[in-house]
Amino acid sequence: MKDYLSQLNESQKLPTVHKNGPIMVIAGAGSGKTRVLTYRIAYLMEMGVDPFSILALTFTNKAAREMKSRISLIVGEEKSKNLWMGTFHSIFARILRSEAELLGYSSNFTIYDTQDSERLIATIIKELKLDKDLYKYRNIRNRISSLKNNLVTIKAYLNNQELIQQDNESRRPMFGKVYQTYVNRCFKASAMDFDDLMLKTNELLNRFPEVLAKYQERFKYIHVDEYQDTNHSQYLIIKALADRYENLCVVGDDAQSIYGFRGANIENILSFQKDYLNSAVYRLEQNYRSTQNIVNAANSVIKNNINKLDKNVWTDNEHGDKIEINQSITDAEEGRYVASSIFENKNNLRLDNDSFAVLYRTNAQSRSIEDALRRKNISYQIYGGLSFYQRKEIKDILAYLRVIINSNDEESFKRILNYPARGIGQTTIDKLLIYSNEKNISLFKTLELIETIDININNGTKTKLIDFLNLIKTLQLRNNSLNALEIIDEVLKRIGVINLLKAEGTPESVSRIENIEELLNAVKDFIEGQEDVINSEGSLSEFLEDVALISELDKDKNETQKKVSLMTIHLAKGLEFSHVYIVGLEEDLFPSALSSTTRSDLEEERRLFYVALTRAEKKITLTYAKTRYRWGKLNDCEPSRFINEIDSNYINHNFSKSKSLFQSSSSSNSLRFKKPEKKSNLKALGKKKHVTDNISGSIEGFKDLKIGDYIIHNRFGKGKVIETEGVKFDKKAEVEFDTSGVKKILLKFAKYEIISN
Repeated sequence: MKDYLSQLNESQKLPTVHKNGPIMVIAGAGSGKTRVLTYRIAYLMEMGVDPFSILALTFTNKAAREMKSRISLIVGEEKSKNLWMGTFHSIFARILRSEAELLGYSSNFTIYDTQDSERLIATIIKELKLDKDLYKYRNIRNRISSLKNNLVTIKAYLNNQELIQQDNESRRPMFGKVYQTYVNRCFKASAMDFDDLMLKTNELLNRFPEVLAKYQERFKYIHVDEYQDTNHSQYLIIKALADRYENLCVVGDDAQSIYGFRGANIENILSFQKDYLNSAVYRLEQNYRSTQNIVNAANSVIKNNINKLDKNVWTDNEHGDKIEINQSITDAEEGRYVASSIFENKNNLRLDNDSFAVLYRTNAQSRSIEDALRRKNISYQIYGGLSFYQRKEIKDILAYLRVIINSNDEESFKRILNYPARGIGQTTIDKLLIYSNEKNISLFKTLELIETIDININNGTKTKLIDFLNLIKTLQLRNNSLNALEIIDEVLKRIGVINLLKAEGTPESVSRIENIEELLNAVKDFIEGQEDVINSEGSLSEFLEDVALISELDKDKNETQKKVSLMTIHLAKGLEFSHVYIVGLEEDLFPSALSSTTRSDLEEERRLFYVALTRAEKKITLTYAKTRYRWGKLNDCEPSRFINEIDSNYINHNFSKSKSLFQSSSSSNSLRFKKPEKKSNLKALGKKKHVTDNISGSIEGFKDLKIGDYIIHNRFGKGKVIETEGVKFDKKAEVEFDTSGVKKILLKFAKYEIISN
């Protein structure tokens, strides 16, 4: 027996040495599927199979490189380099270049990336003089992409009245014209986009039987990684290529099929045995990653899915800690609990930041976690996106707020002058800039003079500029009588950005709406957090100062530091961490309200939760909030059904076990929390003091401070006392916080703990 085969357990060895015929390897989380796929290909080569006749398809370049590198160590680089191994796109592009002339393309055709496609579509929309608000180029590209992945060519589209009607109802009756023009332009330029690489390969194999026969003969052994993630187009290509010899090996896990929104079809893996009646099925059920408690808990959840393949994942690893479930009163408190727990575990267990991951259902949830980690001075990294305050939609709204406070803020002014689109083009903005620079006045002042100066701008555009100027002046007047939350709400209503994003109806626009909603929650959290700061009103200028400080701290992060990972669960697939926090486990958040109306959607949400659980090696903490702010208003929340689906034998219900400062617990929070009054003016809320809200500074448990003391404050983090005044319960302290600057706090209401330096 070959030495490398001795590294496999019996379950892994069986599919590795199964040479001929169709086989499906159902690989549970952490069961070593990549090793099986790699060693199987190496084994075939050592059994005399020509590497040129082996095809291996992956979803990422990283997976392909890793597999090829491992194979090289076994069979040598000379042999391994002859393998046809790579992503679907790279392999099919290689085939298409060889056969391009049959489809009317040159062999050196260009491959357009997403940005290339978007630029071309934007040009077409402009040439056709279409409304850019209705025909947003990203939406159009996504629509074309979806059609192509479902093999709907432009010809098929024009013959499908149902699809045409859908676009008419979406107020885009010219979509077909855009699609047709886009296809024609790509062909004229001898260019294919990413979706064409699938579409044209299908066309090639269907239209030219001799080409299909050629590649069927070449690829005698075909391997597909992550088969549960294949879409309809990929499925048809694989089936066509494997049709002659049926030496097809697919590896995947139906329980980790979480990309339905991208077109992945779980039926591809569920129906494999129907497609290949003589197929063999192997199960990799031993998990090498997680503790027994984690594996068993994940099993107890996924068994609730009806549409699944049978398997029983198990592990020989230690029993490990039970899953901790933490209930917080609010989402802000949830963030503070997670940060405190990470801080405590880091110190007690001597772990680095990169041992921890915080997973969430939506990107918007990162905000409260970021704020809390920052105040604990814990370095973190957002994966798959920008830090909350760096996201475009947030920066756009913040730019409005900055101009309201400071009309001379030129960068913010330029950012919002044509956002949302109001027909003020770059040429107009350039003319305004030239004039303002020549006269050494602000853009705002230039707009005030627009009717009296000669600036070569037509009357229609001048009217739009005056309307914008009046909008800003109105908002500035309103800001005099509104608090930060109310003025942001006013801005959103007047510019109508939410309605525009809703009209887009894409996953990206939904995410942007969620982020804007979270900005309102951030303001609400900020106002309440200013309760114990002397002379604070929770004003817009105070909030912008707080955000500016946060943004500056983000810039100063040491890129070489080990960091806590923050990401959506979708991005976490394939990764593993020692300690995992899964936050926001509430109905209508996880599972998503958009995914709980049909069984298939709900089952995909459950698979997503299964993926989240199985990312953890040692410890899992699940958190949920009893109340969560939505659009600045407090809403009651119900714990996610997924929590109840975990077998109680694997859960620790002892909420008060942790001694973490400011933790949320069922025993203490009921005394600490009081719902805000139902009034629109939150300045009153910002000034109101509740003795019951005080953790460390209630009159009964009052803790005095002196100059030089170090404290950890619930909101502002670690700081040093630099000045005190007053006596006993009226004592005030001026504290220089590491991440929040200097604050003056009233001790009897402040939430802090005295610590050593």
